Amino acid sequence: MSEDVRPSTAAADDRPDGALKADSRGGGPLAGEQAHLTASRSALRAMREDVQSLDIRDVTANWVNSEVLHSQIEERIKALADLSHTPLFFGRLDHLHRIGADEAEGADGDRFYIGRRHVHDVDGNPMVIDWRAPVSQAFYQASKQHPMDIALRRRFGYTGGELTAYEDERLSDPGEAERSSKLLQQEIERPRVGPMRDIVATIQPEQDEIVRSGLGGTVCVQGGPGTGKTAVGLHRVAYLLYAHRERLARTGTLVIGPNRSFLHYIEQVLPALGELEVKQATVDDLVAHVEVRGVDGPATALLKGDARMAEVLRRAVRAHVTLPEEALMVVRGSRRWRIPAYELAEIVQELLDRDIRYGAARAALPQRIAHAILVRMEQAGEAPDDRVQDAVARNAAVKAAVKSCWPQVDPAKLVLRLLADAEFLAEHAEGILDADEQKTVRWEKPPRSVKSAKWSAADTVLIDEARDLVERTHSLGHVVLDEAQDLSPMQYRAVGRRCSTGSATVLGDLAQGTTPWATASWDEALAHLGKRDALVEELTAGFRVPREVIAFASRLLPDIAPGLTEVRSVRESPGALEIRQVPGAPAAATVEACTEALEQEGSIGLIAADIRIPELARALDEAGVRHLAPGEETTHEARLTLVPASLAKGLEYDYVVLDEPSAVVDAEPDDRTGLRRLYVALTRAVSGLTVVHGAPLPRQLAG
Repeated sequence: MSEDVRPSTAAADDRPDGALKADSRGGGPLAGEQAHLTASRSALRAMREDVQSLDIRDVTANWVNSEVLHSQIEERIKALADLSHTPLFFGRLDHLHRIGADEAEGADGDRFYIGRRHVHDVDGNPMVIDWRAPVSQAFYQASKQHPMDIALRRRFGYTGGELTAYEDERLSDPGEAERSSKLLQQEIERPRVGPMRDIVATIQPEQDEIVRSGLGGTVCVQGGPGTGKTAVGLHRVAYLLYAHRERLARTGTLVIGPNRSFLHYIEQVLPALGELEVKQATVDDLVAHVEVRGVDGPATALLKGDARMAEVLRRAVRAHVTLPEEALMVVRGSRRWRIPAYELAEIVQELLDRDIRYGAARAALPQRIAHAILVRMEQAGEAPDDRVQDAVARNAAVKAAVKSCWPQVDPAKLVLRLLADAEFLAEHAEGILDADEQKTVRWEKPPRSVKSAKWSAADTVLIDEARDLVERTHSLGHVVLDEAQDLSPMQYRAVGRRCSTGSATVLGDLAQGTTPWATASWDEALAHLGKRDALVEELTAGFRVPREVIAFASRLLPDIAPGLTEVRSVRESPGALEIRQVPGAPAAATVEACTEALEQEGSIGLIAADIRIPELARALDEAGVRHLAPGEETTHEARLTLVPASLAKGLEYDYVVLDEPSAVVDAEPDDRTGLRRLYVALTRAVSGLTVVHGAPLPRQLAG
């Protein structure tokens, strides 16, 4: 790469460290950086054109191979797309000495441009280094105390897709004091319209350590509002796909979110980082074995989500096995071979004692019986081989014996019987659920069939557990589980089955648990997930929520999560919090606050108790204020989203108007859950929060 596409280091050294530089003249360092950006975009376009020009007609053996290769090429073309409004690189590292070619992939001397993806020129020389490459780690981790052999770190500022400013930190100069980055602060506070964007340019050292942790272990991230835990989880997926692409291409990856609105909000982050193959789902999607048409009350849902139900199901499945009481006679040609009842019972009991999955044991049983017959054949002087054993296993008498003592089990029918048949439930829940608990989980009016049953979301998790008892659930290489604090123990088990031979990234905040079964501790949650040895990391530095706002919301912590560390926001934003008390119902005042917020740049979220959403929607319509529902993508023409408090978790907006906090609390079955729901609603704002209330504030906030 030639020097004329990079700024002059000497010229850059003439500027004070930590100051923003924006040259309006025709030359200077900024012009050199802009030239490098132009050349890099041209190189990326050439890389894409090279892939588009590939001719695979004569390199594939058949049409199947051709289709597979064609699909891979199409994905590569998509990954090389140049997003015009997304900076191709956001930083530069200048090393103290020249790095040898064996120390970094494609190292170009002592200068590296750090960006979202790797870009090279026609000779293969790198023009932009992928942020996930080992050499890029210093961009996030280097400091004046630990410069990591970095002389200068440069950050770039963009307007749209145009490079307009840069900022230098001379890490090797002990005489210069460490300063906060203005560009970093501006990027964090940049107004957001549309779905969630990546934070690749603003990853902090403690976040980077989690992102780059290895694939072999599970990581649990406890992070309060604004600490970036969701972004950390998504960037960790992108990093793992970079570092272990071949392995994860075979085993698969999955991101699990709390609801469809949340998944829609985050769905563009990984594609922006060049990762197009990561699937997304909710827990309900994973266990959608039957149609959900019913709703459980809190007490019933709490019990159905209890981990004790796993043992009830295990007992019910194994109860289908009965020990044979009659001998088995197998006829082959002119010979008859007899297996006495006691020996058949021993074979069945041995499989039960091994405690393997019901379906696997059922498949093994005819082979075990056939082996016992082959032993008799050999004792009689015959020389049977594997083909004879397979033939015996398929014998009608053997099949009948297996069907009699080890019948097939339909998971949905099993759960239906447990919830409908009081005697069947009592038999298998004895010593696990008391009589009142059994009554709580049973259906009042038993349905006639699986199809006619009004299954609840909790029922589908029970069916999923039963399915796994019969046949092993397929395990992925890595699973990201976001908003994990709201899962029941049985839901944790369902997710754990999807990564039983892989690893997981678990993200959540105990203070934001808003379900009756919300987890009390990460140790408990990880045990249900099957990842007891997971590393638990805590993010306590807040980058999204202003200091005033998080301090106000943290008044709730002693009641909702005693002992949890309060988030320390690094952002001071005077005037970010406003409390407006109005007489009577505040609908009109809430609409007025939204109108004022729309005068600012960025997205607006109006959050209210679910029961107040229809009234506020009418008030907005009457005032002529256009508004969206969660999951609908904001645009510059439609920036206000009306958000039920039950769907606010995981979302964020530049400005939030919170309607009637007491109504948010009162909508929940208990005070703790209500206050946690309120804590979530209070912490969705990135730039400013206006609280509008007619009723008194909850005492925890009023204090």
